[in-house]
Order: sequence, then structure tokens, then C-alpha cells
Amino acid sequence: MKTLKTTEVTLLALSLAGFIALAIASKGSLLSGSAIETLFAYVAVPVLIGLAQLVALSVGQMNLSVGALGGFVAVAGAIVMADNGVPAWLAVVGALVLGAAVGAVNGFLVVLTRINGFIVTLATMTILTGLQYQLVGTSTISNYSPGLREVGQAGILHIPVVFIIALVVAGALAVFMRRAIWGRQLLASGGNPLAARLSGISNDRSIVLAHCLSGLLIGVAAVVTLMSAPGVNQSIGGDWLLASFAAPIIGGVALAGGAVSVSGTVLAAFIVRLVDVARAQFSLNPSWVNFVVGAVVLGTVVLTHRRHGAA
Repeated sequence: MKTLKTTEVTLLALSLAGFIALAIASKGSLLSGSAIETLFAYVAVPVLIGLAQLVALSVGQMNLSVGALGGFVAVAGAIVMADNGVPAWLAVVGALVLGAAVGAVNGFLVVLTRINGFIVTLATMTILTGLQYQLVGTSTISNYSPGLREVGQAGILHIPVVFIIALVVAGALAVFMRRAIWGRQLLASGGNPLAARLSGISNDRSIVLAHCLSGLLIGVAAVVTLMSAPGVNQSIGGDWLLASFAAPIIGGVALAGGAVSVSGTVLAAFIVRLVDVARAQFSLNPSWVNFVVGAVVLGTVVLTHRRHGAA
């Protein structure tokens, strides 16, 4: 817990320093209301997909289907609203249920086959990518629920509604992982499966629950995308995978399971977004963002491994 707290304080300091540096470099334009709104609006999805990966990592699993599932759910939601006239509220509920259901399938497949979640979700990622393309092809769907998109464009004191949704979800997840019995059981199964089993905790149930909850959070990310994006197509979710790992890993989540940091994940997602803002500010090649994020993730994993090895 002390290590996590240290990580969170460091990330908070880096977030503030990075924001101040970019505000100075932009000659104050980053501090305008519209710029603040845009900055936080684009942090919402990275926060949510980071939390989705965090839940899977909490039990020592990985979810490679994050982007494919999010894209599939977003496209499916847009189609039922645009082509079938389904009310926005019902489409939102359906998106959440669909995300959780596919996540549960991932968990059941891991438990039933005893194959590592890395392989199972790699397979479902491929299937879902194909289904997403089958649904939308090369077209873009943008004629769905103006009301839903108006809510997605709204803000409170220049803080976008979609970012507020992400923070509320993060707060609820933090309470669940720390206070709820099932949340503590997830961490117990991830930290020491043998001890968890001897204590009467079903590790299989923890795996299914973790993947189901991961899918639910991806469903929320898909809904936020529907609310804030100008349209959805087959490219939605294509760049989510690296970001989903970057935020929790940089934020202090243990790859082997058993230790999570929701606040660290949120702060790390904000820092990754600041890197993207810096890229735009200084007209850098977009590939530099992935290079920097990938290097930071690799460095974090190496340092964590060495620290645990020394311990």
C-alpha cells in the first residue's frame, strides 16, 4: 500500500508539472475554457479502458479484447439507434449488458479451457474485430440519437459530462475493490490463489467476475464514445489496447495480480493524454506518442520486476 501511495503522489506531481509546462508553452491558451473541456473530454475513454484492464490484471489476467469489444459494442449501439429506431436509453443499457456478457464469456472460456486469458482474449479480439467490420464495413454511422450526443457535448464549469462519468465510474470501482467483499476476493485471488482457495474463495468465480466487470467497463467506454465522437466506424477501438495497459501499469497495478490503484490509473491516463497534447503543441510525429508511452510502460515493468526481485 505504501508503494502505491508513493506512485500516486509521484504521478500527481508529474501531472501538475506537465500541465503547467504545457500551459506555459501554449502561452496560456491551454487554460481557456474550450481547451480545458477538450483536454478532459479526450481523457474519459483512456481512463475507462485503463480501469477495464485494471480489473483483469487484479486477478493476474490480461484482456486483449479491450479495443475490439469496445468498437463492436459502439458500432452495434449506433446501428440499433440509427437503423432500428431503438431509444437511446435502451441502446445504452444494451451496450452495457453486451459488454458485460462478452466479458463473462471470456471469463468462462478461461475457466473451462484452463487456457491463459492472454490467448483466450486474443482469439475473441480477432472474432470481435471481424464482427465489427461485418456490421459497419467501410461506412461511418453518425445519424444516431442527437439527444445522446448533446449530453456528450455538455459540460459543467468546463468539465465535460463524459469525463465526470469516467470519474464517477472510477470512484465506484475504487469503493468496490476496497470495500466490497467481491472486490477484496478478486485481489485475494490475484495476490495468492492458493491462500484464497484455502480461505474458501473460488478463484474460478473471481476470474469470471473480473472479465465480466472488465467487459462492463468497456461497455461504458463504448457509450462514452457514442456520446462524444462525431461518428463510429470500423476503426473505433483500434488504438485502445496500448492505452488500456499503459494507464494501469504506469499507475502502479501489479501485472501478477493482487494490487491495484484506481487513482494511479486515472492519473496515468491523464499523463498519457498530456503527452498527446505535447505532440500536437510541438507538431511532433504522431508515432512519437506510442514510442514514449511504450518506453515508459516497458521501463515501469522492468523497474517493478527488479524491485520485487530485490525484495
